[in-house]
Amino acid sequence: MHDVDTIDIAILKTLQREGRISNAALAERVGLSASACSRRLDHLEKSGVIKGYHARLAHKALDYRMIAIVNISLSGQFAKTLAEFEAAVKLCPNVLVCYLMSGEYDYTLRIAARDLEDYERIHRDWLSALPHVVKINSSFALREVIDRPNVGLG
Repeated sequence: MHDVDTIDIAILKTLQREGRISNAALAERVGLSASACSRRLDHLEKSGVIKGYHARLAHKALDYRMIAIVNISLSGQFAKTLAEFEAAVKLCPNVLVCYLMSGEYDYTLRIAARDLEDYERIHRDWLSALPHVVKINSSFALREVIDRPNVGLG
């Protein structure tokens, strides 16, 4: 990490555990004044270390009981092909994560669906319609063992 010191790490660790903490409480926890803490937060946000703040939703509580891991092969890996696929996959609201991969498949997606019928709809209406797709391989998660939203820090 570039230009991140021990105080920044303390700020990041605290925010990972308590994203809604007030600036005053955060400053007290890491031993800074509120204004110094605010300046550091601003720097961490502007430098891209902090990508944003959000609520972490429980998919099952929202009736999305199925997670599919989908591997996709494209017709080629030309820059235009990849760009067109990536622009289209960003429009699919059920895609939680999309990675460009090395190895056998070009992309790996994590998709939330309500049930098998909903996944069939997603496959038919979204995945099969993505540009340049020649192969779709779907697997279904049986049980979530771990889902870390963040990496461990120092």
